[in-house]
Amino acid sequence: MAKSISQLIMEHHIHEIECVIPDMTGIARGKILPKDLFLSTGEMRLPKSVLLNTVNGQQPDNAPFVGDTDPDMVCKPDTSTFRVVPWAAEPVAVVIHDCFEWDGSPVALSPRAVLRRVIDLYTQRGLKPVVAPEMEFYLVARQQNPHEPLHPPIGRTGKPEAGRQSYSIDAVNDFDPFFMELSKFCDVHHLGVETLIHEAGAGQMEINFTHGDPLELADRVFLFKRTVRETALRHGIFATFMAKPMETEPGSAMHIHQSIIDADGRNVFSKTDGTASEEFFHYIAGLQKYIPQVMPMFAPYVNSYRRLAPFMSAPTNVSWGYDNRTCGIRVPNSEPNARRVENRVPGVDVNPYLAIAATLACGYQGMVEARSPTEPLTTSAWNMVHDLPHHLEDAIELLRHCTPMHELLGTKFVDAFCAVKKLEYGTYNRVISSWEREHLLLLV
Repeated sequence: MAKSISQLIMEHHIHEIECVIPDMTGIARGKILPKDLFLSTGEMRLPKSVLLNTVNGQQPDNAPFVGDTDPDMVCKPDTSTFRVVPWAAEPVAVVIHDCFEWDGSPVALSPRAVLRRVIDLYTQRGLKPVVAPEMEFYLVARQQNPHEPLHPPIGRTGKPEAGRQSYSIDAVNDFDPFFMELSKFCDVHHLGVETLIHEAGAGQMEINFTHGDPLELADRVFLFKRTVRETALRHGIFATFMAKPMETEPGSAMHIHQSIIDADGRNVFSKTDGTASEEFFHYIAGLQKYIPQVMPMFAPYVNSYRRLAPFMSAPTNVSWGYDNRTCGIRVPNSEPNARRVENRVPGVDVNPYLAIAATLACGYQGMVEARSPTEPLTTSAWNMVHDLPHHLEDAIELLRHCTPMHELLGTKFVDAFCAVKKLEYGTYNRVISSWEREHLLLLV
């Protein structure tokens, strides 16, 4: 029998509760409540406009999305998300909340509600999606000047990585104290991480999650990012989930493995004889059709598009193939009951709720429309046509005019999300870069 939240608070001697919600950027917003107040109220209230913050703290004109009076929403704890905060000086817990209108309906702008909405579409068809994210990130030396390039940190050897150390055990061991504490924190936080490897970039790591329920995995990724950053700070370095933090190094992705099971637990991507089903091909075709149109959820910032370049371990199109890592859509080798599709397009800078919702929505729509995919690619996709938008501005317009995604994700949400992204892009576009000063100041 599951323990009540009051039992968990008493068992762990919790003094305070971090009551959080993810906003559209994936940043945790909320309040810190004393345990007694948390238990007595059972909920918190926040302005609905909190969901509309850009990554740099601005908001678009929010009246079309929340009304002229900027009303409160009711945030209720999802008790299944209760976790002890392992790095806190005193016993503290964190609980993720769901956002509701005063009539009890979900707030359409909430990323968690958007993911629930997509999962419900599968539930109505007697299906259940299963996902497994792979998280890449960089460890970098601490620096305070944003105009200076980032550099790999110094590990036990006393030297920064001089070159790429893909899959190197020694390169991981150079940061053993960091990873030992991270592993302990992940265990205490019940994050279910599975595999650690050193990726291609200098100081680039990857951690994989066990497969499971999409909402639960999104929660775990949401909490994992903060866990990694907090652990890095304790060891005198930074951890970054930027998609492309260093000019000459590969970008960082959040690859999403996905499969669909029916009410009997059968993988619907496989027939009883073990061959691929029609639903499998329809799903892939949906990804091919709609990934380019939901790119702001897979590549949400200007920096995201710097990652999507040929020969830098990132896709530039939506070709698909069997065990072909040059494709945007990869089908790993597996047994029929584990047949799955890997979406390699999302960067690790995504809001995990929205990236998972978007990829499941694309595949769902492909099944609804019974689409047919292209032939699987058996050669390199690096030199093929660039199917994905090149810039955030173009991606926003594609999403704004994609009618099926308005229907699946909710028109109010899509419009609000595009407004947030447009404001971020406009803010960035006013910045004069060092390249412009260097090459244009005295030469044009």
